[in-house]
Amino acid sequence: MRKVLIANRGEIAVRVARACRDYGVASVAVYADPDADALHVRAADEAWALHGVRPADTYLDIAKLLDIARRSGADAVHPGYGFLSERAEFARAVMQAGLTWIGPRPETIEALGDKVAARKIARQVGAPLVAGTAEPVQSAEEVMAFARAHGLPIAIKAAFGGGGRGLKVAWKMEEVAELYDSAVREATAAFGRGECFVEQFLDRPRHIEAQVLADQHGQVVVLGTRDCSLQRRNQKLVEEAPAPFLTDAQRTSIHRAAQAICAAAGYVSAGTVEFLLSRTGQVSFLEVNTRLQVEHPVTEETTGVDLVVEQLRIADGLPLSLTETPVPRGHSIEFRINAEDPGRGYLPTPGRIEHFAAPSGPGVRLDSGVAAGSVIPGSFDSLMAKLIVSGATREQALQRARRALAEFQIEGVASVLPFHRAVVQDPAFTAEQGFGVHTRWIETEMQQDFTAALRPVPVQEQPLQRTWVEIDGRRVTLGLPASLLQGVAQTATSAPVSTTAAAVQDGDVLAPMAGSLIAWKVAEGETVDAGAVIAVMESMKMESPITAPRAGRVAQQVVAGSSLQPGQVIARMG
Repeated sequence: MRKVLIANRGEIAVRVARACRDYGVASVAVYADPDADALHVRAADEAWALHGVRPADTYLDIAKLLDIARRSGADAVHPGYGFLSERAEFARAVMQAGLTWIGPRPETIEALGDKVAARKIARQVGAPLVAGTAEPVQSAEEVMAFARAHGLPIAIKAAFGGGGRGLKVAWKMEEVAELYDSAVREATAAFGRGECFVEQFLDRPRHIEAQVLADQHGQVVVLGTRDCSLQRRNQKLVEEAPAPFLTDAQRTSIHRAAQAICAAAGYVSAGTVEFLLSRTGQVSFLEVNTRLQVEHPVTEETTGVDLVVEQLRIADGLPLSLTETPVPRGHSIEFRINAEDPGRGYLPTPGRIEHFAAPSGPGVRLDSGVAAGSVIPGSFDSLMAKLIVSGATREQALQRARRALAEFQIEGVASVLPFHRAVVQDPAFTAEQGFGVHTRWIETEMQQDFTAALRPVPVQEQPLQRTWVEIDGRRVTLGLPASLLQGVAQTATSAPVSTTAAAVQDGDVLAPMAGSLIAWKVAEGETVDAGAVIAVMESMKMESPITAPRAGRVAQQVVAGSSLQPGQVIARMG
């Protein structure tokens, strides 16, 4: 390969561009209108516009991506993670266009990306499993029948997705139907397919995963384990390698199962096999992520293997640069720096970063997709950067993490830095009385109150205004920010622009973030109790319930499907 189109955005697009430069090939960035001046656009050798704002019109548009690959002269495509990275139809379209696909074969993505089919493969090779449906369920009634047969809690999962989207856990029978509907909506919005399956949910498990590399010559190597138990709403916040406090038997079982599953599926490229570890020590296969993981840097730091360069080597037909599981060198912890406010229930906070001062020093690595002045759009997920801290031991990595997190400063948007600073001091995570964290620990056991951050100034996501100019006889499309054109228009007309918002009244229900109103859960004029869920919003691909601030009659102020800004009145309680 000579030139790689990076079909993604943010920090992973920057990461892939750097790997391309290290490997000696050129890179092509693509960008939605809100990302026109993003860091990944500057990191690549060239950048091409996707002409749109929403994910469906940009990073999920296969035809646009392939057209840019053709026009730019790219001969390979790296999908990063998220978006189209686990879509077999994208991999197949790339290969049919005569391009090199940097990832698993389409048929492997289909076999393992379909979580029901993946469970069948896991069962065939003898991997440990909890009870689950053999096929995707077709209705909420099927989900309730499974719950009656196997007991609660149960997990409703998107069959064609990952990253916590389209995953709901039901603890009571009366919430099963609503959670099933919500899982289908999220799965459809995030992955384009809404099929879900059901399995027993292990209460308070740890989340353990194995990193796998496989080449085109049949060689499959497990690089080691990671622990990703610190999650909020099934979204990982902290990951570390190697997974601490495992017995030799547990680690061996995980390594063997991961290798066997990938070998049976004919796996090629980088992938991750995920497991749950119950409080009683039971290991259960969870799923296979047929792509690079967000948390791959902790494995790189503890093995010395550049996973993205290995992906490029594999795609070029070269053998793996290692033949067996390496002995871990020290310990590494990754902290996801999301634009979310722990003081407001981790609500996403899109906006403009006014100040971004990252830490440095021994054992500190930063993979970032932003800098001071960057805009965090509400259309995409909230990940800004990843702080990776390493040490000779877990204790040294934790001590360095405390120092690095104290140095890290971000202003203009809220971030999860206060959470990270608290968690590296918490005995449950530091293991002073035993390693006590699990996948629901943040929501159920963490004893920490966070102060709400100042709300960022809303940033309107507007498409670039495109026109054309003629340069030396050649017609060229010109895209300009709408704000620039508005400034020109205001200067020309000297017309004042009204910025006065309607006064907020007692009992008003306000949008807590920028996003879209997915659905009303109550009818116009219906009387509800304080705390009742009256609507559902979506922001950064995640759904959030909106509750009534007090009892009263609901007077809707916006319609379902409306785009909302933080603080906008969506209902009034009469």
